[in-house]
Order: sequence, then C-alpha cells, then structure tokens
Amino acid sequence: MELSIGEMALIAIAIVVLFGPDKLPQIARDLGSGVRKMRGAVEDIKTEIMKETDNPVSEIKREIEKVKDAAKDFDPMKNLQKDTLPEPVSDEVPKIKPSEDETYEGPVSR
Repeated sequence: MELSIGEMALIAIAIVVLFGPDKLPQIARDLGSGVRKMRGAVEDIKTEIMKETDNPVSEIKREIEKVKDAAKDFDPMKNLQKDTLPEPVSDEVPKIKPSEDETYEGPVSR
C-alpha cells in the first residue's frame, strides 16, 4: 500500500484536527513505541522459527554421531568367534533308535 504526499498530508491534517496540536507529540511517541514493540515481536517470532527449523537438523547430526560411535565399537570377528566355538558337552544319555535296540518289541496289536 503506497501513500502519495497528498494522502499523507490529508491524514496529518485530520489527526491535528481530531486530537489537537498539543497532543500530537504524545501520539507520535505512542505510535513509535507501538512500532518498536511490533518489530521486537516479529524478531522474537523469527528467532523461534529459526530455532525450530534448526532443531531437526541438529537432531539428525546427533543421530549420525551415535551411529558412527556404534560402528566404531562393532567387531564382526567377535561374533564370528562366538559362532565357531564348540558346543558344551552335556550329560544326557544318547537315545537309541528302535532299529538298533535288540530289546525293542515294537507295537503290540491284539
């Protein structure tokens, strides 16, 4: 919205007529204070938005660092050595197959 010089002069004359020339400095101070507060609020909003948009990037960077640290501690040979160790010996008696057992009589039918 652009105001021409004539429109600005008309607004100034209307303010002087409505409020009087003695209140004009106070109105200008209040208007300036309001504009400063508005600019400060806009800057605060910009700062909050920048924090929020920067936050996911920093979270991703932290996750990448965690993965890198976990990769440093990972040793595939350690898992391979566990897989190749002999199984512990158990005290169980091995089961004999019925075909190898001479005392096995099989199912009895009547």
